[in-house]
Amino acid sequence: MSTSNENSRRRKPRSKTKGKGKATTNDGIEFDPNGTHQISRGQSLKEAKERRNEIKSEKLATMTPAERQTFQSYLHGGTDDGAANHHRKKRRFELQQDDKHGIDQKLTAEQKRVLEKRKRRNPDKKLQWKMERMETKRLEAAVAATDAEVILHTEMEGFVEADNDMEHTSRLTQLTLKRQHLDEQTARNIFDLSLTQYAPYGMRYDRSGRRSIIFGQNRSAGHVAIMDQHTFGLKTEFHLEERIKDGTFLHNNTMFALAQKKNVYIYDDDGTEIHRMTDHTDVNRLEFLPYHWLLATVGQAGWLKYHDTSTGDLISMHRSKLGPCSVMTQNPSNAIVHLGHTNGTVTLWSPASNEPLVKMLCHGGAPIRSLAIDRSGTYMVTGGADSYVRIWDLRMYRQTHSYSVVGGVPCGLDISQRGVLGIGHGSHATFWGPNAIKVKAKEPYMRHEMPGCGPVETLRFRPFEDVCGIGHQKGVSSIVIPGSGEANLDTTEYNINPYQDTRQRREGEVRALLDKLSPDMIALDPGTVGTVESSDPYLRRERIQDLEEEANRRKENEPKKKEKNKMRGRSKIQKKIGRKQKNVIDEQILKLREAREQERKEEKRAKSPGGKNMNKPKDDAPAALKRFF
Repeated sequence: MSTSNENSRRRKPRSKTKGKGKATTNDGIEFDPNGTHQISRGQSLKEAKERRNEIKSEKLATMTPAERQTFQSYLHGGTDDGAANHHRKKRRFELQQDDKHGIDQKLTAEQKRVLEKRKRRNPDKKLQWKMERMETKRLEAAVAATDAEVILHTEMEGFVEADNDMEHTSRLTQLTLKRQHLDEQTARNIFDLSLTQYAPYGMRYDRSGRRSIIFGQNRSAGHVAIMDQHTFGLKTEFHLEERIKDGTFLHNNTMFALAQKKNVYIYDDDGTEIHRMTDHTDVNRLEFLPYHWLLATVGQAGWLKYHDTSTGDLISMHRSKLGPCSVMTQNPSNAIVHLGHTNGTVTLWSPASNEPLVKMLCHGGAPIRSLAIDRSGTYMVTGGADSYVRIWDLRMYRQTHSYSVVGGVPCGLDISQRGVLGIGHGSHATFWGPNAIKVKAKEPYMRHEMPGCGPVETLRFRPFEDVCGIGHQKGVSSIVIPGSGEANLDTTEYNINPYQDTRQRREGEVRALLDKLSPDMIALDPGTVGTVESSDPYLRRERIQDLEEEANRRKENEPKKKEKNKMRGRSKIQKKIGRKQKNVIDEQILKLREAREQERKEEKRAKSPGGKNMNKPKDDAPAALKRFF
């Protein structure tokens, strides 16, 4: 047995740092403690620069164009076609103009003096070191995110393609797909629910695509059911015995709202009534804004109302002044609500504005029957009673092209996560490929026939799956549209994980509440929120001048001071009338002024030397005085 002195002499070999960021033992073996030698935390200015140059030479030089594009999006915090990129280009152009023409012309004498004083100062080495470290961290994080995307995104979306010109994908039926081309798990999503007793039916999926709500629009039944799309089992089912016009899930799949005959009601996933919203009466359509926790409703009275579901307060209500409205959807990129009216117009609304932000005449007098907007918020699709589906570019508010439909009015429109346009008209469902929204296509991507089931009430794509649900006059149908759903989940989003457990759902609900956005942040251009205004002295001086001119104009337009009502004095009314008539010029005043002017001239002539005429003719004298001449 060894003594305590021997144990004290037995020590582990201490590590020594050799080289840059690498630790070695006494035996000369290199090891990486916790893998932290590649992180820029704690690096000096020289080491941070060397690390950044190493990443640029080794990683960026070997990237493919697609990986480089992904890397740029992570590095700059957004995609290349967003509003942030527009502001970056604008700022870069302003800096280039300043370098070309010089910024001294825009600065005042005081600003020039301060600028020269700052140039003479010694550079802040601590600040420079921090900025170099932050830039290196940003570069490393962007490279790591690009590598993770390549590794984790193993599922790829795929569309059906024809082998030759003689084949057409639109001729491919659901029966052929189920028997020959689909695996067993995907083929289960092709089914029909015959519910003729309580039809017609509407339906909607939650944000994760795990559950769906189907509601019968029969005036006497009011059938509601929540179905699990993974197990195809019923979560809850009940009858309200009154017509249900619309329904939607709220922040997650445990709560949903129904627009019933008189009011809007909120239920949990067990079918228990939680709340009755008495402020919303005779509602036709519901829409939930997940990032703002707002429930938007519109109905027969034409009032658009926003209700905060987290606090229970009515945020705002706006009168459309265009009669009853039964078509509503939201722009997923900026949370602007689009309303379709019976006179063929579409209006864009936000909670902060009492008037519509934009008013577009889309169908020339034909009522709007359906609306849909793509994920990017760039294109809007409208379906009218004139049997036309029109594509609109929301950047210019102009129509790009249109498609005509046969067999019925387009009552159901939806755009999938991958850009597939679905149109429900009559007893038909037509699907156009992603490029058909940008450029007019010759033929559709797929078709589906439902004989005797028309007209279609609703058409919805299931998130993160190649599935489309259709509600019609005889129940609900589920079909498979290959390539329509997003293949990968965004784990940073709340309440979109279809496999989350109770603990994850509660945590996501709390985090979503903490990250809730204010209704005032809803605007047409979401890229302006959180951006820094460009500091241009010339523009700032112009803005100050505009403010001064506006203040002066407002001062001039202010009403004059009202005269004080003094009760003292004898000629109060006469003085008031005199003051009021002081600057009034009429015909009598003009004659009086002329007479007074003539008298003044005669008096001046009489007072001047030689002004009196001593040799007046005798005839001009009066008869009594003629004898004196």
